[in-house]
Amino acid sequence: MEKLSQQEEEAMLAVWQAGRGFIKDFLDLLKEPKPPYTTLASTIKNLERKGFVTGEKLGNSYRYTPAINEEEYKNKFMSGFVSDYFKNSYKDLVTFFANEKKISTGELQEIIKLIEKP
Repeated sequence: MEKLSQQEEEAMLAVWQAGRGFIKDFLDLLKEPKPPYTTLASTIKNLERKGFVTGEKLGNSYRYTPAINEEEYKNKFMSGFVSDYFKNSYKDLVTFFANEKKISTGELQEIIKLIEKP
């Protein structure tokens, strides 16, 4: 599974949020500034070509459904991210965020509690 561009990820977030729908449905869910309708339609077509959504022709339109769920994408992306940038070490990932002051001591303690839970 390939990493999506930011534009593709934003479109996929709308598709996942809608569950299934038409381009206009996804456009309504996107944040401002919204892309033009035709740009979103091209992005969705690319996502279909890449296997992230499936399209079903209904009359003169296509209704799209996610072909992969959001959790599956997050898992694949995060695994690749940690592998590419942190040599497969989640410890190095957390250390990076701690050093950059992006995660607090309290948040680290919450993570430890989650890990220690049976």
